[in-house]
Order: sequence, then structure tokens, then C-alpha cells
Amino acid sequence: MRAMKSLDTRQRFLFDETHVRGEVTTLCESFQAIVQRQNYPAVVNAILGEFLAAASLLSATLKFKGIVSIQAIGRGAITSLMAECSNNTQLRGIVRGDYQSINDNESFKSLLGGATLAITIEPEGRERYQGLVPIDKDSLSQCLEHYFAQSEQLSTKIKLAANQTTAAGILIQEMPHNSEDEQTEENWQHLSLLLESLKAEEQLELEHEEQLYRLFHEQQVRLFDPEALQFFCSCSKARTAKMLSSLGIDEVNKIFEEQDSIEITCEFCGQQYQFDQSDTSDIFDESKPSVH
Repeated sequence: MRAMKSLDTRQRFLFDETHVRGEVTTLCESFQAIVQRQNYPAVVNAILGEFLAAASLLSATLKFKGIVSIQAIGRGAITSLMAECSNNTQLRGIVRGDYQSINDNESFKSLLGGATLAITIEPEGRERYQGLVPIDKDSLSQCLEHYFAQSEQLSTKIKLAANQTTAAGILIQEMPHNSEDEQTEENWQHLSLLLESLKAEEQLELEHEEQLYRLFHEQQVRLFDPEALQFFCSCSKARTAKMLSSLGIDEVNKIFEEQDSIEITCEFCGQQYQFDQSDTSDIFDESKPSVH
């Protein structure tokens, strides 16, 4: 009997007797929770889906509390596209720009070619780390592989896929080791070639276990228990108030000269926060409790 498709899960796997690890992820409900709050064209939904799947894969490497974000910054119809995933598997993402003028025949490179890809790791309570690579490849997978080769110096192979309902990704990576024998190199090349044969429809339709069997049934693969992923927005009135305070009291008072209240809508989830003059007095008076 065919198993039901896993929803919003990520699973780690290992190739026994090699120095290669892997992660496989599928996003359905969390992906839909993000795109249904917006009105992106189909091609933008698909690209955002790949970014979200990639963020899920990369965050699996975190050994501490924190967030991994993947952001494309350019000057085209898409000026900014960002996806992030925390170590406790919470996802969110957004696209900015004149994306309503985009047609569904646009490619990844035509929309984001020439932009900069920023991979940011933000450990909780510690200084963040950011790596930058140009988007000069035909796919996000290829750009991320270049990033790992350049910044992390780890051999990495990634396959990403997304349609209007599902986003999926799979990653294999050589773990740090001291072996430089011919067999180690052959193992990596063989596994990379096998992964390259995975089709997008297989990623989007097959269970994780089925994908791995389809690719690596001749290898000894250990698949670990799934982790659940979910959409989560970290916005709050307190965080929104902090953003408002960055405008400065003079600028905020100018806004109140024209209207009775300030309403700010979170771009990620659509939550609205309203501030009146008494709220902002509290914000700029450090001797009073902050807004909650």
C-alpha cells in the first residue's frame, strides 16, 4: 500500500561507511500559509517555495538556537526575496518588488540574475554571520552549491522543486574528515550523480523514504525520524513598537498631526498593530513599561 505523502517534515539521513550526510524536506501547509497571505504570480510562488525548502535544509545544520535566512537582493521586478527557518523548524518568507508585472514564463535567472544571494546565520544572543555570492547561475540550487564550495569548503549537492501547492528539497553533503583516499572521492561522485537523476515531480509527489529508495537503493541509508515544520511569524506589538521608535519622536509626531493613530501591518502574516498617542508616549519614555 502506498504511504500518504508526508506534510511539512524534514528528515536527516546518513550513508553508512561513507562521510556523507543528507537532509530531505517537504513543505505543504506551511508553504500555503505563507503564499496564501499574498498575491504572488505562480512563478514567484514557485521560486519562494524553493527558497523556503532551502532554508529548511540549511537550518538543519544548526547546533544552537538561531535562524538561517536566505535572501536575494536585486534591482529587477523582484527587489528582495527572503525565506528563513529557525532551529526549532519555524518558517516564514516574503517577496518584495513590482512582481505583479511578472509573467509565468519568467525564469529564475531572468528574475534574479545579477542579484546578490545572502545566507545569514543568526545565533541567539551572538553575533550573526553572513556569506554573499552572486546569483549568476541558472537555479537557486547551483547558487547554494557555489556558496558551500566557496564559504564552507564542503562538497554539497542540492535539488529543489516547487509548484503551487508543495515545495521540496534534498541535500547531500560531505562531512569534515581526514580521509583523502580514492574511495572517498568515488563515493561522493557516485552519490552526486545519483541525486542529479531525481526529477522535480518525484520530489513533489514521493514520500521521503520512496525518494531515497528510488535514488540510493543500492546504498546503506539510515533515515532518521521526521521533524515537523510550520509557518510562524515572530512579529508582536512590542517588536513593531521598537521599529516605530527607530523613526524618532519628531517623525512620529508629524504623522499624528495628520491622523489620530498609526496602523502598521506585518508584511509576513498580515497582522495589524495600531498605536495611538498614549502608546507612542510609552514607547519614547524609557521610564515606563514597553508596549506588549
